[in-house]
Amino acid sequence: MIKIKETVVVEGKYDKIKLDSILDATVIAVDGFRIFTDKETLSLLRALADKTGLLILTDSDVAGFKIRHYIAGAVGPGKVKHAYISDIFGKESRKEKPSKEGKLGVEGVPKEEILRALDRAGVFCEEGQKPEKNQRPITKADFFEDGITGGPGSARLRQKIIENLHLPEHLSANALLSVLNALMDYEAYQELLEKVK
Repeated sequence: MIKIKETVVVEGKYDKIKLDSILDATVIAVDGFRIFTDKETLSLLRALADKTGLLILTDSDVAGFKIRHYIAGAVGPGKVKHAYISDIFGKESRKEKPSKEGKLGVEGVPKEEILRALDRAGVFCEEGQKPEKNQRPITKADFFEDGITGGPGSARLRQKIIENLHLPEHLSANALLSVLNALMDYEAYQELLEKVK
């Protein structure tokens, strides 16, 4: 896995699935043009930009550039890096026909193209490289032990954490874990738990 310290922002869930198979990073899918009206996700991106910085990796079509520019403008200067995939024409295997512009999106380009885009953006790290911060991560086992998953009342506790941090209400437990690891260390997580319990 390739370690990236920045939070990676992509358009959709299939882009996220692709990057999750390549990267050891927090990857947030903004659900395409929904980002223009989704204040919660935009607020989350601003918080992540302050903490880790953002790396925007959208498709190379017109829609991808509109989404990219909107997010960069909303977050502010100095907190965003851009990775651009090349224009590769074709059709994603899950689709019946090519996109309007005929270009492959992030989900459809080969892994090597993603790595080239990361390298050009200046965020490429070697496989197996240790993360910059040397801290204990928050784990799924912590979530279970702390009652955030797998027990009575766990959904309500997750919701309290989400509300306390002003995160999007529909974050899954796995997405919440990823976001918490990007936003805070284990000690801050423990303090947050004491506050919401």
